[in-house]
Amino acid sequence: MSDNKLRCALVYRLESTGGTTSDSPEVGSGIALSNLSNNSNTNCTLLAKYDHASDYEKSGSGGSGLYGDREKNYAEAVGMVIGNDPPGGVAEEDVLGGFKVVMSDMHQVIYGADSEGLCLAIVTGLKYPSRTAIAMLTELYTPYSTQFSLQAKSATSNSLTKKSKSLLSQHCTKYDDSTKVNKAAALNSKVEAVQATMQDNIASMLKNTEQAESLAERSNQLNEQANVFQKKSKDLKKQMRCKNIKMTIILVTLVVGVLVIILVPLIVRAKNAAKGGRMLRGFLEEIGEA
Repeated sequence: MSDNKLRCALVYRLESTGGTTSDSPEVGSGIALSNLSNNSNTNCTLLAKYDHASDYEKSGSGGSGLYGDREKNYAEAVGMVIGNDPPGGVAEEDVLGGFKVVMSDMHQVIYGADSEGLCLAIVTGLKYPSRTAIAMLTELYTPYSTQFSLQAKSATSNSLTKKSKSLLSQHCTKYDDSTKVNKAAALNSKVEAVQATMQDNIASMLKNTEQAESLAERSNQLNEQANVFQKKSKDLKKQMRCKNIKMTIILVTLVVGVLVIILVPLIVRAKNAAKGGRMLRGFLEEIGEA
């Protein structure tokens, strides 16, 4: 049977039971996920489980049993899968990682753990997208670790099932139909892309507005400078005209003065010469009469 159904969600505490390497933690201690992938002796304690498939069948939406003949021991079977192939190393705290996907002929198990050994897992049909399953585990981890991380360190087997049911049920219901989740994710991506485009357009418009305002301001400054230049040029033209008139007057005065200096002596000499000539003629006339 191959489908895209979400069957169940499970929570485990991973502990080392004594490793085969020199770096393995002591017996019974919480596992450091940096060494977990190399530790073949891993004990999985079931803390909580939510059988989403049973609720699906009870609602009348399903047909035959989603688990087939193995539905009674699914939690134990998943624990064995995780114990045989623990999640990969995660050094960062408060982060779910080291995700693995293990497939059988009917189901697939997707699981991951944090650095303290808190492991979250879900069982789905083979056609359920693994990326969607990992997204669910990642989203579930934050509220679950916030509420139950301290209890998970010392809780006995299956003791958190009732307390965790609401939270596990909520996320299983949200991710039950992977197509809707993917469509929602795609729609969110499109919305985010549109928002980014709109923000870029707004930023571009604001930038263009600032540039236009800057150009208008510079244009006003240039107009003011042109007016000042025009006024100064008029004043300078008046000053040059006055200066030219003054120079003309000075030159005319100099020319007249030079002429006066030259002509006056000549005129005086001419007058004196004419007067002397008249006196000489008078003297000669008196001599002739005598």
